[in-house]
Amino acid sequence: MSKQTDNFYNKFSVFYPLVDIFLKPQKRKLFEEINNLPFGQLLEIGVGNGRHFQFYKTHMVIGIDTSSKMLEIAEKRKSKNIKLELMNAESLLFQDQTFDYIILSHVIAVVDNPEKALEESYRVLKPNGKIFILNHFTPNNWIRHLDHSILFFSKKLHFKSVFNIENFNAIKKFTLLNEICFGKFSYFKLLIYAKP
Repeated sequence: MSKQTDNFYNKFSVFYPLVDIFLKPQKRKLFEEINNLPFGQLLEIGVGNGRHFQFYKTHMVIGIDTSSKMLEIAEKRKSKNIKLELMNAESLLFQDQTFDYIILSHVIAVVDNPEKALEESYRVLKPNGKIFILNHFTPNNWIRHLDHSILFFSKKLHFKSVFNIENFNAIKKFTLLNEICFGKFSYFKLLIYAKP
């Protein structure tokens, strides 16, 4: 991520608890899926303030973020199965095929280069490993007009309001296993992919 984006999220860390409340129902479903999987090495990209760490029940977790302030807060919440590192999703410092699972929860639309983040995720994921992408996705209904109308403001807030995952070549390397929607008119989905 750019220095400008990092600085924004360092400042935004104070307000992140409000975001947590809004995202709680979606994250509950994400962790239900994660905790039903066999034990494995899990990478969470963009851990934020770590308020959700208590929900990890099964795996050894490495959590990364580009915001040093977010990581300072998250450090106080981690348990012994969680390790935190300051790192960019677009340039992961891990060897190929390191992880069984990767989580991108409300991250893929805020990184500067989603294509690169997906490429790096593919590289460090083991064959048959799973990647979980929880995010807003611009739907093919009236809500897409709202996405386009706030495009200018979303750039100021360092996220992409118009976001279509199928536009990225890297996602085509994965196999879609499941698409979980959060209600008929929900703006959010949990997409579960596997690396062949």
